[in-house]
Amino acid sequence: MKKLAILFMVFAIGFAGTIKADEGMWLLPLISKLNMNKMNEMGLKLSADDIYSINNSSLKDAVVIFGGGCTGEIISDKGLILTNHHCGYGSIQSLSSVEHNYLEDGFWAKSFKEELPAGISVTFLKKMEDVTDRVFEGVDDDIEAKERHELIGENIREIKKEASKDNKYTIEVKSYFEGNQYFLIVYEKYTDIRLVGTPPSSIGKFGKDTDNWMWPRHTCDFSMFRVYGDKDGKPAAYSEDNVPLTPKHHLPVSLKGVEKQDFAMTIGFPGSTSRYLTSWGIEERMNVVNNARIIPRGLKQGLWQEDMIADEKVNIQYASKFSGSSNYWKNSIGMNRGLEKLKVVDSKRKIEEEFAAWVADSPERTKMYGEVLGNLKQAYADRAKDLKAQSYLIECMLRGTEIISLGTKTLRLESDLESGDDKKVKATAKSIASSLDGFFKNYSVSTDNKVFSAMLKLYFDEMGKEYYPTFFNDVVVKKYKGDFKKYGDVVFKKSMFVDQIKLEAFLADPSLKALKKDPVFIAAKSTIGMYRKLYRKVSGAKSIEANNNRLFLKGLMEMKSDKVFYPDANFTMRLSYGKVDNYEPKDAVIYKHYTTLAGVVEKYQPGNYEFDAPAKLIELFENKDYGQYADKDGTMRVCFTTDNDITGGNSGSPVINANGELFGLAFDGNWEAMSGDIAFETQLQKCINVDIRYVLFIIDKFAGATNLIDEMTLVR
Repeated sequence: MKKLAILFMVFAIGFAGTIKADEGMWLLPLISKLNMNKMNEMGLKLSADDIYSINNSSLKDAVVIFGGGCTGEIISDKGLILTNHHCGYGSIQSLSSVEHNYLEDGFWAKSFKEELPAGISVTFLKKMEDVTDRVFEGVDDDIEAKERHELIGENIREIKKEASKDNKYTIEVKSYFEGNQYFLIVYEKYTDIRLVGTPPSSIGKFGKDTDNWMWPRHTCDFSMFRVYGDKDGKPAAYSEDNVPLTPKHHLPVSLKGVEKQDFAMTIGFPGSTSRYLTSWGIEERMNVVNNARIIPRGLKQGLWQEDMIADEKVNIQYASKFSGSSNYWKNSIGMNRGLEKLKVVDSKRKIEEEFAAWVADSPERTKMYGEVLGNLKQAYADRAKDLKAQSYLIECMLRGTEIISLGTKTLRLESDLESGDDKKVKATAKSIASSLDGFFKNYSVSTDNKVFSAMLKLYFDEMGKEYYPTFFNDVVVKKYKGDFKKYGDVVFKKSMFVDQIKLEAFLADPSLKALKKDPVFIAAKSTIGMYRKLYRKVSGAKSIEANNNRLFLKGLMEMKSDKVFYPDANFTMRLSYGKVDNYEPKDAVIYKHYTTLAGVVEKYQPGNYEFDAPAKLIELFENKDYGQYADKDGTMRVCFTTDNDITGGNSGSPVINANGELFGLAFDGNWEAMSGDIAFETQLQKCINVDIRYVLFIIDKFAGATNLIDEMTLVR
């Protein structure tokens, strides 16, 4: 196994110069050997140690995991965090009310005391270390997949145990290259995070769903938070005694502007890519996974939107939910479109044919890889129907209708009641009760009633009878003649789960009989029963897929020894690099690399929830009152494009110039390259960024929050 690890390094070092600079999500500990020469040739003035160092301050110390799925950066010596508006959206929504609607009005703290506890965490990377050899101790190519898995798991547990000794860090061992390489990762998590500033959604989400994934873009997608620790700078639960963190490094902020061909580097936490997926895996992604997201979410979002437009309270309650749902709904639509247009399946089949011929040309390779492609093809075929049902079950019921999701929380309570263990019953009931304020704060009974009936009917129509949860036939068909609307109305009339007061009263003195006869509990238990059945069936094929994907990639790297390989994204810190530039999405169309505030005014539609804009912003434009943030030609630039390689999770990533200064904030990809998570398209792939000067303009000239500007290290 040591030989394999060395092989990865040799391939990467020897041929890194053959790949285009804009493709690749690179591991920071390896950039000194893989990427620095190329980046320096492109204009970077920093050293590898300036970017990643364990012992000294470096750029990696200013970049954090924000919440559970975004990136943020520290931009002052007082722990000020910059991230996207859509990354902070859930916290902003949670802190909002009809009386204090921060989504609509924005929020700006003029002092530390005015900052609001956000209920999220940020996580700093301390170090990454290659532990492949240790993970593979005792593992060889001849053992069975199950034994291999168990040995690797045992080795990982031992590595994590050792790394956790005498510290409070979060320790992970992550897989790369489909399980062919492993890194130990050490994190430090802070949980006292406070909202500092956010523009109104009319600025932070300008263009909303219509403009999502599109260019030209005019969205100032940012929000600001602050990380607090105890007096020694260590993580601590929220306390008024906590103080702003003095970070190991913070990013200086550039006022120099953006020009074509400027060097651009992003550091962040890209979530997931699948660029080594086989043709059968891509077909599954398109026809099963993506379609199971597109159809149910489209229906659900339409019903949500009707009520959101009609009622301000519902609009606040469902704003974050709608944003989260619609983002990857539209992504799935664009991905399918892009994969078809680029004929990615055909390209993958050519690679597989080449791989099969290469394997057949050697008895040793035939022994190692001869069954890989056949096994993968069969695994995908075997699970196709079950995976479709599982995906629809999740989208239509477990995520689709909120009341079923709430009902599933009481399944453990049922087993505790059946056991007669009063202590367990009280603990479980108390835990459920503690979550109800958060649930009902963002819940509309009438809205979910409509969604409930529609989503269950969709699942009923799309799936075969063998995939129906038992309550479909036992209750909806037999008792209500398949009328899901009538059934839904009865459920929402009779169930205690739709009424916080009734549910809290039940949890204060839970009864097994009352729980078992509740229609929401019946539906939730039946749904989970079908999910578990499908999970068991799908898991077997997934295990076969994982083992053979590992072998396929291992063999592919041997076959293509003249090509650099970088690992798929897995929400660990990565660096990408490229340049600012235009792009040509189709014949006779050339998109300029930047947009200006004039474009906001051109799109401005008073009263349109997607394209309305604050009167003060329009006034600043008309007066050309841009302060020190205007470009050299006097315009107020808004967004710009680079060819950096990003994906979900990179939202909020800093865009860093050749001197290590922040000059943009990554927030989106472009519609023409939605296939990028599976196939990077070098001519079309673009990263859409907010110009940092527009962010500063909004903070200073629009919001008047000059206290925040004064915190930053501005570079002119």
